[in-house]
Amino acid sequence: MRKDIKKIKNNEELLEGSIAIAKTVLNIEPEVISAYPITPQTHIVEELAKFKADGKAKYKYLLAESEFAAASIVLGASAAGSRAYSATSSQGLLLMAEVLFNISGLRLPVVLTIANRAIGAPINIWNDHSDAMAIRDAGWIMLFASDHQEAVNQHVLAFKIAESLRLPVMVNVDGFIITHSYDSVIIPKKTDIKKFLPKYNPALGTYLNPKKPITIGAFFTPDKYWIERKTIQRDLSYAKKTINSAYNNWKKIFKTSSSPLSKLNNGLLEYIGSKNAKKIIIAMGSMCSTIEEVLKSQKNTALIKIKTYRPFPFEEIKEILKNKEQVFILEKSIAPGSQGGPLFLDIASSIQNEKIKLTNYIVGLGGKDISEKMIIEIINKKTNKTINFL
Repeated sequence: MRKDIKKIKNNEELLEGSIAIAKTVLNIEPEVISAYPITPQTHIVEELAKFKADGKAKYKYLLAESEFAAASIVLGASAAGSRAYSATSSQGLLLMAEVLFNISGLRLPVVLTIANRAIGAPINIWNDHSDAMAIRDAGWIMLFASDHQEAVNQHVLAFKIAESLRLPVMVNVDGFIITHSYDSVIIPKKTDIKKFLPKYNPALGTYLNPKKPITIGAFFTPDKYWIERKTIQRDLSYAKKTINSAYNNWKKIFKTSSSPLSKLNNGLLEYIGSKNAKKIIIAMGSMCSTIEEVLKSQKNTALIKIKTYRPFPFEEIKEILKNKEQVFILEKSIAPGSQGGPLFLDIASSIQNEKIKLTNYIVGLGGKDISEKMIIEIINKKTNKTINFL
C-alpha cells in the first residue's frame, strides 16, 4: 500500500478492500448474485449477503453448492436478461473454468471478481496471479487493480464494458493485499453510477424470453465453430476503444485519481515516471504501488502499469517502449515449460523485431513479499538470464 495516504476526507471511508468492493456492487444494483465461499474472496460475498439480510438490497442472492454451480447460476441469470455478478478465487476459479468458456462463448455480460490466490499443490492461500493466468484464454476481458480505489472504479467500469460489448469481464484484486487490508476509498454514489451505468435493459431478442424465442448455445459444426471463435477474438481486440471511452466518461462523473508521477493514464494502462526514463518496469496488480514508491528515488526508471490484461494493449506497449534501453517485466505467475511468464510472453510478442533487452522476474509467488529493496536490486542488478526467480 502507499505510504503517503492522505487524511480521510469527508467523502472518503477507511475500508477493507472486500467491503469497499461489496459496497460498490450494492450501488451498481445487480439483479442476481451467486456465491460460494473461498478464501480470500469470502468477505465480499458475506457482506453482500448481509446487505440482503438487512433489507438494503433488492437483488436475488443465491448460495450455490460449488463454484461450478455459482458460475452456472450467473450464466443462466444473464441469459435470461438479468445483470449478474459473482466472485471467486484460486481453485474455485478453476472449478468454474468450463462455465467461464460458455459464458464468453454465449456473449453474456457477466461480471466476476477474482481475489487472486496461488494454485495448489502445494496448498497455499496467499496471493499470486496463477489463478487468473490459468484461464486467460477463456475469452473474458480481464482488469487488474493496483489498490482499493482502482478496484472500486474497475467494478463500475466492468459492468459498463460488459453490457456495451456483450462480453464478460473479470476484475482481479490481489488476495489479502487488497481484499483484507484497509485504505481510504471513495464509494461512488448510486446517483453517480446511474449517470454512467443506467438500469440494465437488454433488447428483446438478445436474451431468453418466451415473447421472442431465440436459440443460444447451439451445436456448431467445424465450418461454423471457427467463425464464432474468430468473432470473439475480433471483438476483444475492438474492445480497447470501448474500454478507454468508458474510462474517460467515468472520469468526468467520478474524479478518478492517478499517481502524481503519471504521464499517461487510460483504461488500458498507466505510464508512471519520467518520459525520458531509459529503464522501464512493467507490472500489474498491487505491486505497482510498491514500485511507485521506488520511482521517487529512481529517476531514470518508469513504470508501465497494466490495467487491462485482456485484451492486451500490444500497440500501446510497443509505442511506449521505443528507444528504451532495458525493460524489466515483473509478474506473479509462471508458464512452466515456456521461455518466460505469461506477461513476459505478451510483451515479447508486442515488440517483435525491436532491439530491446527484456528481463523477466517471477516474483511474489505464493505470497512471497515484494519489497522496495527487491525492486531497487532488480533495477540495478546486471544479469544475463532472461528469466529470474525472486
